[in-house]
Amino acid sequence: MNVLWMLAGTALVLLLAYRIYSRYISKILGEDLTRPTPALELKDGVDYCPTKSPVVFAHHFASIAGAGPILGPTMALMYGVVPVWVWVLIGGIFFGAVHDYVTLFVSIREKGRSIAEIARKSLGDSGFGLMIAFTIIMILLVTSAFLVASATSLTSLVSLAHMRLPENQTTLKTVVQDGVTMGRIGGIASTSVIFITLLAPLIGFLNYKKNASLKITFPLAISICIVSVLIGLQWPITMNTTAWMIALSLYTLIAAGAPVWLLLQPRDFTNVFILYGGIILLISGAIGAGIQGITITAPSFNIAAATPKLGLIWPFLFITVACGAISGFHALVAGGTVSKQVTSEKAARTIGYGGMLLETLLAVGVIIALGSGINFQEYADVVYPANGTSNPILAFALAMSGLLYKGLHIPMIFGTIFGILMVEGFVATTLDTAVRINRYLFEELWAILFKNPPRWINSYLFNSLLSVALMLLLAFTNAFTVIWPIFGTANQLLAALTLITLAVWLAMNRKRYGFLVIPAVFMIVTTLFSLGFLLKRYLIGHNYLLVVGDLVMILLSVALVVIALRGRKKMVQQGHPADNTPEKSSVNKEFTKAHP
Repeated sequence: MNVLWMLAGTALVLLLAYRIYSRYISKILGEDLTRPTPALELKDGVDYCPTKSPVVFAHHFASIAGAGPILGPTMALMYGVVPVWVWVLIGGIFFGAVHDYVTLFVSIREKGRSIAEIARKSLGDSGFGLMIAFTIIMILLVTSAFLVASATSLTSLVSLAHMRLPENQTTLKTVVQDGVTMGRIGGIASTSVIFITLLAPLIGFLNYKKNASLKITFPLAISICIVSVLIGLQWPITMNTTAWMIALSLYTLIAAGAPVWLLLQPRDFTNVFILYGGIILLISGAIGAGIQGITITAPSFNIAAATPKLGLIWPFLFITVACGAISGFHALVAGGTVSKQVTSEKAARTIGYGGMLLETLLAVGVIIALGSGINFQEYADVVYPANGTSNPILAFALAMSGLLYKGLHIPMIFGTIFGILMVEGFVATTLDTAVRINRYLFEELWAILFKNPPRWINSYLFNSLLSVALMLLLAFTNAFTVIWPIFGTANQLLAALTLITLAVWLAMNRKRYGFLVIPAVFMIVTTLFSLGFLLKRYLIGHNYLLVVGDLVMILLSVALVVIALRGRKKMVQQGHPADNTPEKSSVNKEFTKAHP
């Protein structure tokens, strides 16, 4: 298949989905532009910060679209191009975008509450406690998986031969390893990440405190990204993976308690321009390659060869590819930080549904790059090496450089650097967002376990330190390829439980919820089966830490489904209250006029 047909078909379908299906859902939800949002009603300058929609979109997209839509398709391509492409399209439109949009909308209606707190209203105290417990486990898996992936890629070395560079080149700093001259690609990303993080408070100050025009902050953020790469080329920072894991953990510990406008939001706002640039390059490269007749050379179907490495295509394709199709982590971002910054319900559809479709487009761009920009055997050797460490981020970077070289004749060195930068900055944004959310959840957990929680147990430092310490423990004891399957399962299981919670909320408010039922049922069945398969694998491998995690997730999810079914039955028998709409307000309308 010509790569241009895959790209054009995807773009057309996603555009139609946004114009037709998202509008259909907005009518069901009852989108109201005059209704005040939590950011305006509960403004506190720390967590509740009314923010311009493009800035919120940047934070949301950078948090949800970092490594996920790149790592998932890269790991799953072993099944073949067609299965991954079809799942990403169907999942993105009817599963993921719906999940993200409705979660954000409901959280806004519920004063910016998390999905766990929404479960309390929908499923009662038992559902609330179970959802918090499950979510904490899931976030620990997310952060540990991304921490390992981040530390690995920040130390990436790529042979000059792979990038078609001569031995006497001067663009990259090099090191000789086993007689092969390697470029310090990971060191460039390391310097870029540090530089952008150090300048994030400046962007935050201009955006939030000075209310600077986006005409000023947009070019400034882009300039910071460009300068960070140029500095990285000249002075790549080199540390081993252990040192990077500790350094990233210390950063997330600080970021988890800082005001959201100071680090989290401006860092995402700056970083997202690298991601936007990467998407534009992938699309441009695919167009250029398509015009030149470049086709997908990776196998359309490779299921038999992939099964020993990944497992049966069902359920493991649907948990390996999470972000890009559907991801429970998105609900944590939407209900954890984004709903506290949005200034109108109209923006929720653009950010929630539109953000997910853009992520789907990114995932398809990744599939095109992997399918046409790198030799399939080379891809397999990097992602599933017989001996050595799996490095899917490097595989994507090499594939992207190959696509850009074929389509736009861009030297492979630049494509490789940009490919790693696309992932690297956003793994860190996912980490700091996730640890901050886990901090909230631990605080909620103590309120359930203790009638009067001690003051120290509710402190930012204790809960952030607990989140970081558990993340490090899991990351140090399990390799990335071991953590990813159970993380993917937990992630998709959270998505299923979120859809169930949202369906009950809609039913309670006398709104139609059938469009949530099919994805909820599919995901709950798929993830429970995958947990069963993984349990057997972990028992055989004597990986008892993950055995315990697997069993706990099975028990929690089954209990939540039972509670939801009982709650629905009770509503049918007793009736349910209508949505209590508060007085209309002009606050949102005025803010939206001033800050579109």
